[in-house]
Amino acid sequence: MPEATRESLTQGSWRELDFEPFRDRVMIHWIKRFESDQPGVALLRYEAGASVPRHRHEGLETILVLTGTQSDESGDYGAGTYIVNAAGTEHSVWSDTGCVVLIQWDRPVTILQGR
Repeated sequence: MPEATRESLTQGSWRELDFEPFRDRVMIHWIKRFESDQPGVALLRYEAGASVPRHRHEGLETILVLTGTQSDESGDYGAGTYIVNAAGTEHSVWSDTGCVVLIQWDRPVTILQGR
């Protein structure tokens, strides 16, 4: 498996990584799984039209959109966009076109309902 680095991820090396199912039509590649009180870091690959239902952030979440467009109730975020979602915030996420994002969660989210 290739090493995931800043430089290689922004240049598309994520295409060579192994992904596993995460949610319907959303795949995940764990860079660092959650451990005790340590954050989780992963790549999420959304198929066109995929979504993640409304959820609450139990800790800080940061996202870098690598390709495509990710959307939530506040807007659309294209490649290169850096998104910060504070602890306690809620939203649902989708991608009409498909996208790949680098994501770090301080803590797992709590799913609230479907989109």
